[in-house]
Amino acid sequence: MNRRLRALLSGILFVMAFARLSIAQQQSTGGYDELVALNNEIRADAMPPVVDGVPDYRPAATVPRQQKVSEFRRRLIAISPSSWTVAQKVDYLLVQARLNALEFMFRVQHPWTSDPGLYVDAVQRFAFAELPVQGDALTALQGRLATVPTILAQAKANLTQGQGEFVKLAIRDLSQSDGVEERWPFRKVPPPGARGWYADFIERAKTQQPELVAPAEKALAAVNDFDAWLKQHASQMNAPVGVGQPDFEWYMRYVRYMPYTMEDSVRIGNREYERAMAFLALERHKNRDIPEIALPTSKEEYDKRMVDAQDSIREFLIKDEILTIPDYASERLAQEVPWTERVGGKRNFWEEIQFRDPRPDVAHATLPGHAFDAAVRRHDTRPIRGTFSDGGRAEGWAFYLEEGMLQVGYLDDRPRTKELIYIFQAARGVRDPAEAKMQTNEWTVDQAVAYMVGKVPYMDPDVARVDAAIYLRQTTYGLCYQLGKMEMLKLIGDREHQLGDKFNLKEFDDQFIASGTIPISLIRWEITGLDDEVKGFWDTPEIPSVVQGR
Repeated sequence: MNRRLRALLSGILFVMAFARLSIAQQQSTGGYDELVALNNEIRADAMPPVVDGVPDYRPAATVPRQQKVSEFRRRLIAISPSSWTVAQKVDYLLVQARLNALEFMFRVQHPWTSDPGLYVDAVQRFAFAELPVQGDALTALQGRLATVPTILAQAKANLTQGQGEFVKLAIRDLSQSDGVEERWPFRKVPPPGARGWYADFIERAKTQQPELVAPAEKALAAVNDFDAWLKQHASQMNAPVGVGQPDFEWYMRYVRYMPYTMEDSVRIGNREYERAMAFLALERHKNRDIPEIALPTSKEEYDKRMVDAQDSIREFLIKDEILTIPDYASERLAQEVPWTERVGGKRNFWEEIQFRDPRPDVAHATLPGHAFDAAVRRHDTRPIRGTFSDGGRAEGWAFYLEEGMLQVGYLDDRPRTKELIYIFQAARGVRDPAEAKMQTNEWTVDQAVAYMVGKVPYMDPDVARVDAAIYLRQTTYGLCYQLGKMEMLKLIGDREHQLGDKFNLKEFDDQFIASGTIPISLIRWEITGLDDEVKGFWDTPEIPSVVQGR
């Protein structure tokens, strides 16, 4: 088979199922094989070694890992993809993005020296264990509890560049519930932070598994000691937490592969917020004579709403030929926001929306959004794409689905639910200026929280604070929703312009899903052939703060 025919075959196979795509890439040249090996090494280096059950973030472990980055870079540059297929060139850019993210972690973020929340999160989850446990599960739990003093002793030694906002968040998380408890065990009155969860664990162990009381008490003593240590040293751990605009934009361009500036993101977020609030007002006017959606009065009523929501969207996707649902995703997928009865009837933002009608969040987080994405990714055996998950693709697709499902008629018989879609849009719009101002150190977390609460219906301080913490820790992630959606709309518009009357939504969605959870700019190149965005991503410059010696 000559080279031209092989390239043509790869292009044809691209639009087909995952298995065929995988075969096309495994028939690549030795250069591609080397790329696969390099990808695996970079992935491994992103994770700390584990010594006696404890992730090792000590300098003796992190410095050698960081030193590998230069060697990885040399090896990547030595691989020439110029004669490869577009699909393989995309994989090259994916490995480059992964390497860029790794370098950014070591040279800018280094959370093991700056964010005590890294250690608080690690030890808190041990106390979530449901009791009793037996056999290997018991042995594993005892081992995890025994590591808590070691993890927190290492934290005190490692946190040499503590960043002020992260320190405040960690102190709060040690002694207060975040009010959201996503994927935590349910308590009508949530235990107050990590310390409270260990106290809760000890009380349960006393009656359900007494042999766990002593190791849990030792773990709690270490948590209390770390809390006191953080408070004692908080005034000295006051480094700014934001990465600054130049580094932020570097990450946006060379890790996310999004061709936007910080000003672009703020402008788009503000404009989309204004559009969402205007459409909310118009929708509420149109629906003024229709009763508002009543809140459920029981878990059984809410659970039925959840089941009906997923079943109805599955039926709609099939009947209206929106996308193909493979057999492995034919059963109901995991859903978020379980029924919760809080003291005083308090509900957070997600509960205010979801309890009224789960449909908007089911589209985003379940089908055909995150849970569906996860099921597809688990069955993707491609050596590079199958290991990649881009936030802009994941959140951009999921956020697009909310209004997209509205536009294709899914909510035509539920006009009041349309209002919830616009509230979701408003919530995502305010994240853009909030994240930007935190990352440039113009706003504290508290200021960002106050801004979001003041702008969005139903928004509460707990959800806003959890969001703010996520966007501080995961640079540009808050903007992934809005900018990813913009990239999604651009791609659909480009493809419709190319195909005209031949544009088929189901074929497009299937091809999009088959491309993997990779940056949408790269999917756009593969699907449309347009390289106006990606041509600026090939040469990665130095990180601005590194150039300036900061």
